[in-house]
Amino acid sequence: MAAAREAFLTSDDAHVEEIARQAGVAIGTLYRHFDTREALVAEVYRQEVTALCATPARLLADHAPDEALHSFLLLLVEHASVGRGMGEALDSIMSTDSPVFGDARDGMERALDELLAAGVAAGLVRSDVTGRIVLRSLGGICGMRAKGWKEDAIHIATILYDGLRHDATNVQPTAG
Repeated sequence: MAAAREAFLTSDDAHVEEIARQAGVAIGTLYRHFDTREALVAEVYRQEVTALCATPARLLADHAPDEALHSFLLLLVEHASVGRGMGEALDSIMSTDSPVFGDARDGMERALDELLAAGVAAGLVRSDVTGRIVLRSLGGICGMRAKGWKEDAIHIATILYDGLRHDATNVQPTAG
């Protein structure tokens, strides 16, 4: 899995044969575990999301809630860069009934909700925003495939972070 992740990070069209070679296994061994390239991509993506969604507790233990939220926003941008190397395969997975993206969205929303709740409890973050809204706000820029997207996404994540902290103590929570 580490070889596949690295290949997808460094190449827009990583080949299964090269991944197997880098992992030190025969191509047949790889195909015994993953019958298609898309299955391998889906598993790498699922592992990336699982690791990402496990970070809020660690971030909250090490940082103030608002700083933990900012760090997580930047991790979301980094996560999007992993997906970019798997572009075509992820696109083909999206057109199937695979639950991989729905599960990923749900997990990221829950992670953001945890961080937002900690920030609200500390009086550092607005109370009228949900994880779903924050995730959607980053989704557009992270989904673009234009040159310089990552630098723009980092900048937008910081603007979003600043907005989430603006007037945190005077915002009334909204339903939804």
